[in-house]
Amino acid sequence: MRTPSSVEDEFTVFVTANYGRLLHVADLIVGDAGRAEELLQTVLTRTFLRWSEVRQDNPLGYVRAGLVNGRTDWLRRGFGREQPTETMPAVSLVPDHSEQVVGRDAVQRALAALTRRERAVIVLRYYEDLSEAEIARILDIAAGTVKSTCARALVKLRVSPDLALSEEALS
Repeated sequence: MRTPSSVEDEFTVFVTANYGRLLHVADLIVGDAGRAEELLQTVLTRTFLRWSEVRQDNPLGYVRAGLVNGRTDWLRRGFGREQPTETMPAVSLVPDHSEQVVGRDAVQRALAALTRRERAVIVLRYYEDLSEAEIARILDIAAGTVKSTCARALVKLRVSPDLALSEEALS
């Protein structure tokens, strides 16, 4: 049996090696950097609690599935909805680094127009480069459903006015 510190060290190595990629996946799925980070932290906490089981199978797949399911849970519970307050929160101006990635905002807007399932399929297929079978297993749907969902989403993205504007900006 492993000592707790070696299990913690192993999990730390996993998180250190994959955090940036997983945060980006979460951001693409959620569409908001702050909420994506909260979601990823929640999923990583749950992953750590089951690490002895998860590490032997497919830890990246487990976290990806957790991100998709966690977003769905948040929506069901109403997290992330705006809440009225008596006073306006202080807003600090932070430089916008979106200019470093041409079209990032356009892609986010186009992804936001997709359904939750379409968005998850597109992110897992084209960002994470997973096979249809892997996506079907993560989302617990048939491989044919993955194919048809992906096809519908790609049609929506092809005609998205947000993406057409970003192509004009590139030329």
